Amino acid sequence: MNNQRIVECVPNFSEGRDMSIIQQITDCIKSVDGVRLLDVDPGEATNRTVVTFVGEPEAVCQAAFLAVGKAGELIDMRQHHGAHPRMGATDVLPLIPVSGITLEECAALARQLAERIAKEHHIPCYCYEAAAYREERRNLAVCRTGEYEALHDRMGDPDQAPDYGARPFDEGVARTGCTAVGARDFLIAVNFNLNTTSTRRANAIAFDVREKGRPKREGNPITGKPMKDAAGNTIMLPGTLKSTKAIGWFIDEYGIAQVSMNITNINVTPLHVAFDEVCRCAQNRGIRVTGTEIVGLIPKRTLIEAGRYFLEKQHRSTGIPERDIIDIAIRSMGLSDLKPFKPEEKVIEYMLEADQKNGLLVDLSVKGFAEETSRESPAPGGGTIAAYMGALGAALGTMVANLSSHKAGWDDRWDTFSHYADKGQALEKELLHLVDEDTQAFNRIMAAFGMPKSSDEEKAARSAAIQSATLYAAQVPLQTMRTAIEVFPLCRAMAQEGNPNSITDAGVGALAARAAVLGAGMNVCINASSLKDKEQAQALIQEAKTLMAQAQTEEQDITQYVMGKLEA
Repeated sequence: MNNQRIVECVPNFSEGRDMSIIQQITDCIKSVDGVRLLDVDPGEATNRTVVTFVGEPEAVCQAAFLAVGKAGELIDMRQHHGAHPRMGATDVLPLIPVSGITLEECAALARQLAERIAKEHHIPCYCYEAAAYREERRNLAVCRTGEYEALHDRMGDPDQAPDYGARPFDEGVARTGCTAVGARDFLIAVNFNLNTTSTRRANAIAFDVREKGRPKREGNPITGKPMKDAAGNTIMLPGTLKSTKAIGWFIDEYGIAQVSMNITNINVTPLHVAFDEVCRCAQNRGIRVTGTEIVGLIPKRTLIEAGRYFLEKQHRSTGIPERDIIDIAIRSMGLSDLKPFKPEEKVIEYMLEADQKNGLLVDLSVKGFAEETSRESPAPGGGTIAAYMGALGAALGTMVANLSSHKAGWDDRWDTFSHYADKGQALEKELLHLVDEDTQAFNRIMAAFGMPKSSDEEKAARSAAIQSATLYAAQVPLQTMRTAIEVFPLCRAMAQEGNPNSITDAGVGALAARAAVLGAGMNVCINASSLKDKEQAQALIQEAKTLMAQAQTEEQDITQYVMGKLEA
């Protein structure tokens, strides 16, 4: 229920000198709820500004649409001159999947966005990279052939015309040019710090790993003449890492050489794989990688994948809290080697969460949560507490799994317990989400009751809203029940198979899960009883009663097992 869908958009606007124009464009982006503007990078020589913003897909597409329209109003391509290739006021507009969404889904959104821009802003659009309709147009350079100056001829050529908004070259096209709208994978810019000052050594490592590799030479592999194929092209010896570009350089600020790398597809070459390979190739040349420097922002999954990778190499459980996994990644790759690495300033999802937090119950201290519950306001109430009890039950089962995974003499079973811990973490995360979801469901009912009822139309709308909110208020605790019931198999397994010193923790976890299921079930029944659709209400109540009975049996069996072990 809480899988956040995040897309990054990095439009390039053909204006890098007049910041008043750029501000008007970025103001359009910031006006859209759910979007965060991350970076504005103007270049005077290129006369071009790169803007980065993120958010949920629909919000990002709306912000992009508004920004393209404003750029079309303010930037006259007939007057534009700069060092960078360009063909439009908004030159390129890529959508990039960050989390909860695929590249294919972003490609579909990019095509829809291009069509809308052409129809409503009358700005012709080419679709490129993953959004391309034609294979050759996956290459941006093909879409931008001849740049702005060639549009006069290309617009009238059916084979070279844009995908959307094709028409004879007119004053509108002359002013706005064309925009390339596409979808591409997330690109990570990363520098690997070396314990050397030698740029030549750093370059050698870069050539070892980068996909392009190095030229094949006659005789001496360093000074020999590059070999050519029959067509006269230089023969290359590929490097070991696909989807990477890299060079070596010396950084005066740090007094060290680095391998500077762009990872153009993190699905093909994840960051931790690149790190390990650079370390291997550096060691082969008598050099050590002392740390890693991330340039710009990264998706959370990059660090999660890295942290899990290094934990698995150590035969340690991966079912630990998310921030602990990220800390392992930071330490393993030396991300704080040159300066402290702060996830809240480098991880896209955390930056968005910082903007979106608005008094969530799960962000309170234990004491604050208890005090908030004790106040005379009806929410948070029993449904919220039930979800939290379920989260505590899952947390206890997960704790036993992690203790068992690291128990001396049980090394051959670490991965079994790690899988249990991963399951427990997922249950805990979902139940913590339901803590606030239950309170928000109650607030929706209160909002519906507060709607006006002066006319028959208002009364009908109010009644419909109340019924909708009431149904939701029954469905949320039912989801709590469905999730909390999954805590019992975890606690049973940990009582029977886990560290015997923690058997009572597994038992208490089962008790907490029982309280969660029964407490949430009560909320299902009371809310469902207010529904006018009695058939639907009965179905909800029946499922709740079935789950309540199952929870009673599960908890009783686990408790009897635990007590039997204690009395043996």
